Amino acid sequence: MENSHIILSVLVSLLFLNPIFHGAARTEDGSETWGYVEVRPKAHMFWWYYKSPYRTQDSNNPWPIILWLQGGPGASGVGIGNFEEVGPLDTFLKPRNSTWLREADLLFVDNPVGTGYSYVEDTNLLVKTDYEAANDLTTLLIDIFDKNESLQKSPLYIVAESYGGKYAVTLGLSALKAIETGKLKLKLGGIALGDTWISPEDFVFSWGPLLKDVSRIDKNGLLKSNRSTFLDFSAICSNLAEQIKQQIEAGKFVEATDSWGELEDVITSSSNSVDFYNFLLDSGMDPVSLTASELSKQIGIKRYSRYLNSLRSTPGGEGDINSLMNGEIKKKLQIIPTNVQWGGQSDLVFTALEGDFMRPRIDEVDELLAKGVNVTVYNGQFDVICSTKGTEAWVEKLKWDGLKTFLDIERTPIYCGNEKITKGFTKSYRNLHFYWILGAGHFVPVDQPCVALNMLGDITQSPVASTI
Repeated sequence: MENSHIILSVLVSLLFLNPIFHGAARTEDGSETWGYVEVRPKAHMFWWYYKSPYRTQDSNNPWPIILWLQGGPGASGVGIGNFEEVGPLDTFLKPRNSTWLREADLLFVDNPVGTGYSYVEDTNLLVKTDYEAANDLTTLLIDIFDKNESLQKSPLYIVAESYGGKYAVTLGLSALKAIETGKLKLKLGGIALGDTWISPEDFVFSWGPLLKDVSRIDKNGLLKSNRSTFLDFSAICSNLAEQIKQQIEAGKFVEATDSWGELEDVITSSSNSVDFYNFLLDSGMDPVSLTASELSKQIGIKRYSRYLNSLRSTPGGEGDINSLMNGEIKKKLQIIPTNVQWGGQSDLVFTALEGDFMRPRIDEVDELLAKGVNVTVYNGQFDVICSTKGTEAWVEKLKWDGLKTFLDIERTPIYCGNEKITKGFTKSYRNLHFYWILGAGHFVPVDQPCVALNMLGDITQSPVASTI
């Protein structure tokens, strides 16, 4: 870590205010820029932009920019997506060979306000819907892109993970509207949905059968997961997944969120604590890294990621992302208010959005496809919470006029490097693309970095072919 401390000290010494971006700072060489945008009065959103060292200047094939949207809701893209998954450095501040900077510039955002370094001065200003989050993100994009003609030349690709997929599709529509009206100066290259929570109903129906098929629960466990006995005047036994479906159809989204938590508890009990982000593991056993946030409501059902679980040795020790973000990184950035704790409002973010948490966003995907936007869906084989089985189910519900042809097309195998080992499958028709990623859980870039990076090159048509 000694060298890392030296590097950070040098970077801190090179900081200066950037006159191009209001309220922003940057490194002297311009490779990193970060700042706050007051998206609404007293609502402050933090962003961090990395210019790729592999960037090329080709007017016929402009270098792409990735906007990374984390899930949760309440998980930090600036922290988790950046240091845990695809940014230039890991949580030990060591270079990541598989950084997505090999294929694009990276823009991380702590979204919605209250997440990560983003904050509100009044908790009543926390967003309550995906569309409110999209409006704030659109305001941020206007602030960043409209002032910078260089950025406007690059196509922007919105890449989302987990709950971030709901932000991505609502932002996509909001951004397109702002582009059409001349309020936002950028070119939307496409949207990628990685293990995303687009249709909660389809996912909860997939959990029991999936875990039964992979021997994580048995017949008795399946019956438990599909049935919840509760007392009402008729003393009727109701199927829990069906109960969630009915609650969603009735617009009782808060109740559906509570039932979702109940179903998670049943699955956990019946499977001896399967990891919802990788069914090969028990919760907290992942050999890769530990998440920055465990989102919890009062009854503890809102957990985002016990999956990312061993890059840190002990809480507060070397590699601990909470210590990193509230320590060295906060010192480097210099503009984070003293009273703002990284992730300090994250629990409140989830609670504020619980009325939208179980609301599906399939219609928004349909609308994007109808508008000609390139939509890529990718899913890790071992994921439970946003399972491939559930993702396939919601894709088949699309009303897009190319769906039948898309479903009939044969898949193409995916390899990586010189190995002829099947790493996944893909197929595309017109502007819909699907990737099945083998050997990966919920966090595809962590589990299959080579495949993820090559996929990113396909999505963005990056001028550089990555080799890792």
